[in-house]
Amino acid sequence: MLIREIYKFSLLCLTFLLWTQHTPAQQPNENPLMRSDLMEMQTLKNLGFNVTDGNMVYLLKTGHDKFEDLFKYIAKAENFIHMEYFNYRNDSINSILIHLLHQKAQEGIEVRVMYDAFGNSSNNQPFSRAKHDSICALGIQLEKFDPLNFPWLTHIYPRDHRKIVVIDGQVAYTGGMNVADYYIEGLKGIGPWRDMHMHIEGPAVIDIHKIFIKMWAKQTGQLLTGIRYLPPCEKKGNIRMAVIDREPNVTNRSIRQLYISMLDNAQKNVKIVSPYFMPTASLRKAIKNAVKRGVDVQIMLSEKSDVPMTPHVVHFWGRQMAKAGVKVYLYQTGFHHTKIMTVDDSFCTIGSSNLDARSLRYDYEINTAVFNKDITMQLVNMFEEDKKESVLLDDAKWQKISAWHKFVGWFGHILTPVM
Repeated sequence: MLIREIYKFSLLCLTFLLWTQHTPAQQPNENPLMRSDLMEMQTLKNLGFNVTDGNMVYLLKTGHDKFEDLFKYIAKAENFIHMEYFNYRNDSINSILIHLLHQKAQEGIEVRVMYDAFGNSSNNQPFSRAKHDSICALGIQLEKFDPLNFPWLTHIYPRDHRKIVVIDGQVAYTGGMNVADYYIEGLKGIGPWRDMHMHIEGPAVIDIHKIFIKMWAKQTGQLLTGIRYLPPCEKKGNIRMAVIDREPNVTNRSIRQLYISMLDNAQKNVKIVSPYFMPTASLRKAIKNAVKRGVDVQIMLSEKSDVPMTPHVVHFWGRQMAKAGVKVYLYQTGFHHTKIMTVDDSFCTIGSSNLDARSLRYDYEINTAVFNKDITMQLVNMFEEDKKESVLLDDAKWQKISAWHKFVGWFGHILTPVM
């Protein structure tokens, strides 16, 4: 009798074990990459960010692609064109843009353009006062954000570093590109200028446009309200995404929270491209923690830069990350101004924010979090291709870097909290 009961109990245990191996609770372990993006979406929702479904996203991987697409949709505008940029360089591509905007203004289309005063003055072909006034005379509402007045040093922070275009409330653009010829032609002494931008349609356009509307009101006092400026956006695709805005003194930690949560939720791999890599302490900690968990973290930096002293400091921090177990690559063919991060080949962020204190602690910025494998894999494949034009920042490479370069990097890293 006892033997029979033991036999029944053993069969019951065996049946339970076989059943649990086929329950849905075990499926996530078969594909752990399905968990990280869900965890990140929940993190963003908990932080108060709006995650929308039904979006369509096209990646614009070159300056030529960006401006060709942008000009095509500007020509189609029927109600308004709203633009917000850090830097408009007074060159040929900008002349084409102003000509198109003038044509649309003549058609009765509302054209509003804002550029950052410091961003304008910091480029080598800035708008003069006369040029600004001549553009306004074309029927374009042109505004300079936070004009630099004596003592102008008090106005260095915060600056409007966003790149936003919204057309008719139906199409939006954002990413890392300003308006300048060098996105197409490159820069003398540096070579091709690599960058990334996005064409977006769907509900996320509303979130992007609200950012512009608030900034326009802040600078001009003009309120853009009603269905004309925030029309319903129908679903245009199957992409889920969130728009993360950084507004000083309002959402100070938003972009930092985005990057750190992506690193914290990573389970397999992280790929980062950053032009001005001077990470804050919290970001460095998140990167090192990911490595300790066994996550394969790879970072691509540029050998050259458009800003003096920057490569020295960037390479210093790259070396520190390499010593912590990160694979750091130095891109050789021009300047990689792209600002992206991918996680587990599953989701990614693209935006205006650099991984430095200026973007993460001071400026107005905008990033997107895109939960789509196809979009993410485009960035992953780009990263892998660009590795062919890069060198690994390992011990051998570091030994070849000059002592002066290393000293300037070490000295400059002291200024990282305010750079």
